[in-house]
Parts: sequence; C-alpha cells; structure tokens
Amino acid sequence: MKRKSIIFLALFSVFAANAQWKPQGDKIKTKWAEQVDPKKPLPEYPRPIMERGQWKNLNGLWSYSIQEFGKTAPAKYDGQILVPFAAESSLSGVMKEVGAKNELWYETNFSIESGWNGKNILLHFGAVDWKTEVFINDVKVGSHTGGYTPFSFDITPFIKKGGNQKLVVKVWDPSNDGPQPRGKQVKNPEGIWYTPVTGIWQTVWIEPVNAKNIMSLHTTPNVDHSTISMQADVKGAEIGDVIEISVLDNGKEIAKQKAVVGESNNIVLNAPKLWSPENPFLYQTKIRLISKNKVVDEVKSYFAMRKISSKRDENGIMRMQLNNKDYFQFGPLDQGWWPDGLYTAPTDEALKYDIVKTKELGFNMIRKHVKVEPERWYTYCDQMGILVWQDMPSGDDQPIWQNRKYFEGTELQRSPKSEEIYRKEWREIMDHLYSYPSIVVWVPFNEAWGQFKTVEITEWTKSHDPSRLTNSASGGNHFQTGDILDLHNYPGPEMYLYDARRVTVLGEYGGIGLPLEGHLWRANDNWGYIKFKNEAEVTAEYKKYAEMLRKYVKTGFSAAVYTQTTDVEGEVNGFMTYDRKVDKMDFKAVHKINTEVINALNQK
Repeated sequence: MKRKSIIFLALFSVFAANAQWKPQGDKIKTKWAEQVDPKKPLPEYPRPIMERGQWKNLNGLWSYSIQEFGKTAPAKYDGQILVPFAAESSLSGVMKEVGAKNELWYETNFSIESGWNGKNILLHFGAVDWKTEVFINDVKVGSHTGGYTPFSFDITPFIKKGGNQKLVVKVWDPSNDGPQPRGKQVKNPEGIWYTPVTGIWQTVWIEPVNAKNIMSLHTTPNVDHSTISMQADVKGAEIGDVIEISVLDNGKEIAKQKAVVGESNNIVLNAPKLWSPENPFLYQTKIRLISKNKVVDEVKSYFAMRKISSKRDENGIMRMQLNNKDYFQFGPLDQGWWPDGLYTAPTDEALKYDIVKTKELGFNMIRKHVKVEPERWYTYCDQMGILVWQDMPSGDDQPIWQNRKYFEGTELQRSPKSEEIYRKEWREIMDHLYSYPSIVVWVPFNEAWGQFKTVEITEWTKSHDPSRLTNSASGGNHFQTGDILDLHNYPGPEMYLYDARRVTVLGEYGGIGLPLEGHLWRANDNWGYIKFKNEAEVTAEYKKYAEMLRKYVKTGFSAAVYTQTTDVEGEVNGFMTYDRKVDKMDFKAVHKINTEVINALNQK
C-alpha cells in the first residue's frame, strides 16, 4: 500500500471516530459544550501545584462497554466514550445508566514518546468513581477505591518496546446501593438528589520520571514565625539524597535551602507577603531532588503565607480569623455540577467560570459541597483569592431531608466496612488537598447524613491537620467538638443556637427559587425553598435576608453560606441557571450588600 493511502486511511479513521461522537440527550447544555474537542478534551495540565515539563494527556475517545458484573473483558465493545466524562453524562457521548449490577469497561491505546527512553512511566487518573482496576497490555497493574482522589501506577515493567500500549480500565460503582461516599448521586434522581456519576471523570495522563522521583509535596505556612515548611515524599531515596527548594517572588529568587530527604525544609521569609481574598499573593517554588550531586527530578510548585484560626473578640464572641485578624467569611454553597458533564466541567474556562462569578458577587469564600473538584479548581481559588470550606462527600444512610433532626444527639451505626471506607477516603482527600492554601475549613459531615462517631472523627480530623479549622457537622446533629457550631436555616437567616466556646456560623440559608423557562433540567417538579417570578423579586428577597444577616454578624455569626451558586438539576435556587446562561439576580446589587455584610464585623 502506498504511503499516501496509509496516511489517508489513518486520517479518515480519526475523522470517522470523531464524527461518531456528539453530546447526547435533549437536556439543557452550557455554551462550553460546543467548544469540547473530542480529539483533545480538557487538554490543560492537571496538577499545577506539582508541575513537571514532560507529560502526555490520554483524554479522548476510548472504546467502552457496559456489561453484567463479574464478566470477563468484553470481546466486542458497545461504542466510543469521551474520556473524562462519566458514562451518564451527555458529553460522554453515551448517556447511559450503569448501575450496581453492571461494570463499565474502557479500552484505549497510547504510545510512549521517543524522548522518554530510559524513564519510568507513571499512569495517572485524576478521579474515577468508584472501584477501579487497571490493565496494561493484558496485565493487571493495580486497583483503587474512592471516587474523589487521584491515583497512579508505575507501568514501566509492562510497557512493550515500540508501538502502541493497550490500556483497559474496569469500573464498578454501586451508587446509592453502597455505603461509599457519593455526594448527591442516586439511581433515581429527584428533589435535591442528582444523576449518578460512574467511571472516569477527571483527566487520565502519563509522565516520565527517573527511578528516584518526587511523589508529593506537603506545604505548611507559619505566619506567626514567618516560615514555610515544605516536605517532599520521594520514591527510591537513598542516604545522602537531598531536596533543594528555591522560593521566588515574581520570578526573583529570595530564598534557597537544602535538606536530606525525609526532613522538612523550614524556610524563613523576611517580611512575608500574606495571602488573602483581597490580595491573593502566591510565592513560586522550584523543588529539586539531588542524588550524588546530580539533579534527578525537578518540579515547580507554589505556596501562600496565610493563617486560619479562631479567637475571642472584645465582646467575648469567638470569631474566625484570617492572618490573626477577625474576618467574616461569606460565600455560596457550590456543588460543582454541570448539565452536560455532570461532575466534569466541559472545559477549563467553564471550571474557572463559577469562581469568577463568585468573586463578581462580592463573596470571599466557597463551601465546596459534598464533592471534591479537579486540582485546577483549587489552584484557581488560590490564584483568585477565594477561601474554601471542603466537605467530605456524604455517603451511607441519608436522612429523610424533609424531616431532618439536628439535635437528637443520635448517630449512624456504620458497619465496619463502611467506617473503613469513610476513614480511608477522608484521609486521602485531606492528604491530597493539604497544600492548597485556599482551603481553610474541613467539614467531615453534612446534615447528619452518614454522621457517626462525631467526636472521634472530628478530633481525628483536627489531629490529622491542625493547621485548619474543623467544622464537625454542618447542619447536622451537634456535639461539643471541633472549632465550629454550624446552623442551617431556610429560607432566611436565624441564630437559634449559639456556642460561647466555638465559632458560630450559618452554614446554609437562602435557597430562593426562580425557574426560568428554556433553562430548566426538567419541565416540571422544580424545587426551591421559596419561589419568585423574576429577577427583581429574587434580588429584593436576597437583599432582605442579607440585611438580617448583617445584624446577626454583630451578635455572633462569624460566617455564612448562601444556597447556592447555580441551579442543579431539579433545584432552581441558584444565582445562575444550571446552564450558566442567565444571571438570575442583579449581581451589582448583590455585590454591594455582600460587601456590607462582610464589612459589618469591623464596623463600630
């Protein structure tokens, strides 16, 4: 066969594959759905807090099959799926339910770059929901459970010389038939419960490293002592290996220090620039692994000098503090769902958009609700100046939400397996997100859902990361533990409990509904705590609640969370429609009153 014919057939094959893909279903979509390129979806570097120069994105069209649980690998696949969009999503090109009785199989091929010869090859998954098994060239190389954290395998021994490498992934996700953390996913979505998310939903990628390499970074600022502590977890380290850290301020090196592997570098900064939502300054770093006087690995990272704490004010009220100053935290409940991608934003611009709009509304905080985002989302919060309360995704038994009981002091009796899953996944989430300075509060439980051993879990969370505040149960059954008493009240603000020993916050309120025709997930049965007919009415109600909240700031609230950033499926109580095409309130008016609420704490 002539060379031109081979090239033509190859191009035709690629064209045909791409032509087969299209978003599925007749549900509403964001404007970014049209920008999704099936040849290179979400092409951006997925781990900006620890960046290497060489890598390869494996996102794109893979083969997929949904088949009965326990079967061998499929002899024939059902079609193509666009990774990294979950099988139930429109943008996957599949939009099919998988369910607990089935498994989702993927297959693709990839090549190793010629310049990577002699390197170890790491295969990374940003997140896969929920139980994953991975095969390279028909060899099982590893498995992972957990839907919200990245995992990787060194696949070097299983790479064939030359040619394509075969990658097969098998996923099982029991949705709400299992006890695992799942957030708002249920197999029969209604009300405040949403569509299941099965399989790969974050970027898949490979990178070359030396046998000795930096696996992760653990960064802790100490504002009181003007120091930054950085510790690198290194694979293959030997006695004498050294970590060298350079700190840069706008490209200029201002500090450098070396320490043997296993020891933390505690670097003193002269007159450090503090990070805040008003001035989100980030220091850049270069981290080198040196062995026998040779640099064997180098990554880029960043950090911020910021402190989160609590302290009693002059009136005896426990207040949240940022950098040792009383600071009122105010932001939306942000669930991170998309009508076209479900858990996965269609593009990187879309991922950033909700944070941009949150800043436009005058907020300084986001409560990331029962979901963990891709790492780029947290970097955008770091860069743009948004404080983050990070929820543990809920799981196991859920309360009947219409009849929630917050003050019984009762707890779920989890099975040993359920507890083991919870502890494993919560630890992995905290470890994974530890170095992102925007995160200031950990939230182990939400509204009594799956709440168990509250005091023990809260104290364990605090001891695991004493550098942040712990909000033991946002709106849940309340125990005297942790740093925060968190009340939920809909629709308007109310302080029906107060804690003289802990910070008191309004962890959820609002939920003002406005269904807009042409921007609804479903035509009927849309839900909000209260509903209005137009932007003016909704804005007026929001301002009324904000005025009430401003008075509560003086008498004891130190933070508040409004529900919510966007509509989500059947919920119509967002600042924006689910497709992000309409702002449902007067954003300038909201910005003005939000600023007044935040500043009320420091007004005499």
